[in-house]
Amino acid sequence: MPLMKILLLEDDPILSEIIEEFLVEHGLHVKLFYDGKTALDAIFEHKFDLLLLDINVPSLNGFELLKEIKNARITTPVIFITSLDQISDVKKGFALGAEDYLKKPFDLEELLVRIERTKKLHNIDTNERITLTNDLFFDPSNYEIITPETSYKLRKKEAQLLEYFLKHKNRVLSFEEIIEEVWRFEEVPTYATVRTYIKNLRSYGLEALIENTKGVGYVFKPL
Repeated sequence: MPLMKILLLEDDPILSEIIEEFLVEHGLHVKLFYDGKTALDAIFEHKFDLLLLDINVPSLNGFELLKEIKNARITTPVIFITSLDQISDVKKGFALGAEDYLKKPFDLEELLVRIERTKKLHNIDTNERITLTNDLFFDPSNYEIITPETSYKLRKKEAQLLEYFLKHKNRVLSFEEIIEEVWRFEEVPTYATVRTYIKNLRSYGLEALIENTKGVGYVFKPL
């Protein structure tokens, strides 16, 4: 199982990026949306472990979105993050089936605590190893590649790169895409830096899984 996958619906671009960056830094996968209709489409198409929903967003507000997913019998837990602070709004959120309700402005650490609480209450298990081959496993919670003989502790960026490969296996990933997605909020690396990280992953037993596409990038092909 991959790391906990969170859908974040927040139409404030600055706040959304701040929240996303914080959660990603704490080992969570975050998919960001700015309007309710697009978020709803994604919920119907993909499985998420948790939904973080603002209420006053374009096209379909958070309350309406929650109604839609409840009508569709989707049971993914929901935490509202909103500036609406009237008790009537709080009551409405819980009446619709929200797990929690966090008023803006809030501390990011508090949001993380609420997420961890929801994870425990709903028994969301994100600590299982990911099978790479018959005898090779990746433990994303501990940044480890595990073989029958030994284990390799990955640096954070190596683990993030491997996670991106796993999310997009069997697809050619260009250098530009890898840099844009894996180094999103950091100094842009050179192609040589990316090659070094790839070389490191290969040395941990992934040589046969990472294929070079000359002049383009790489393909991750699990056996």
